[in-house]
Amino acid sequence: MTTDTTMTAAVYRRFGGPEQVHLEQRPTPSPRPGEVLIRVHASTVSIADHRSRARDIPAGLGLLAAAGLGVFRPKHPILGMDAAGVVEAVGSGVTAFTAGDRVIAAMGGAFGGHAEYVCVPADGAITRAPASMTLEEAVTLVFGGITALGFFGQITIGPGTSVLVNGASGAVGTAAIQLAKHLGADVTAVTSEGNAPLVTSLGADRVVDYTRQDFAEGGGMYDVIVDCVGNAPFSRVEASINPGGALLLVISDLWSMLRSRGQSRRSGKLVTWNVGTPGADELAHLVSLADAGRFQAVIDRSFDLADIVEAHRYVDTGRKRGNVVLVTRR
Repeated sequence: MTTDTTMTAAVYRRFGGPEQVHLEQRPTPSPRPGEVLIRVHASTVSIADHRSRARDIPAGLGLLAAAGLGVFRPKHPILGMDAAGVVEAVGSGVTAFTAGDRVIAAMGGAFGGHAEYVCVPADGAITRAPASMTLEEAVTLVFGGITALGFFGQITIGPGTSVLVNGASGAVGTAAIQLAKHLGADVTAVTSEGNAPLVTSLGADRVVDYTRQDFAEGGGMYDVIVDCVGNAPFSRVEASINPGGALLLVISDLWSMLRSRGQSRRSGKLVTWNVGTPGADELAHLVSLADAGRFQAVIDRSFDLADIVEAHRYVDTGRKRGNVVLVTRR
């Protein structure tokens, strides 16, 4: 068990701007039965952290979000949906991990990664980190990787499948490109001209610059459209999806969610916003791809934990490419 009785954590007590987040000393958690205590080395500051902190919620989802995030004040004062680090201790009954193991983990809506320590269920979304990556690199597999895998697990992608990724330069978008190419797909990436070299290096076969061309008006047809932006509802892109194809709504508002089942039934094209519950198996798959050189870390910038406000400010610009990494220990 760690001898550290307190830890540094990035905490927010009110919803609002980046300045609401500050460093506090908090008691170091102890692993309960079935839990693993991770000494965190890195996490990411994701779009989900931005939305949670700022209460920047898609239209119509305010009440639903309040149940998970809190009504008047944050329900989970420590953000961070992922972590990479070293197992410090395990609770009773845990045999799959031992102290000293390098691991990556996803906490999802429980958050907690923006701290020096976090406890996660041993049977949850946790697996050993790739041997080929540093922990700062390894943490980038988690948020975008399991989100993309969760959506791709609902469809069939193989050689020749045409996939368009809208918002291709973010954490989910860069993961979706790599995973689709691994499965043999032909990938079109929608992003800005400045991000073209990045998405091409990840495997995109062609790039659509959204500042110059609307992909939905360009006449292209795709088997799968992955919307990581939230501006490609089915009503806009239906004509761009091949018969039997799919629209994967990584970001969607309440209206799109409510209409998705009926749209799927009427059109014969899958419209889904449900990512499912990807866990340890999906993380292990990502690790195997990384160790085989088939999935690379995409890091825009790294910030020390002490610079958490600056990290949030950068994510708030909406211009991050891939992942913004928060380094707890160097």
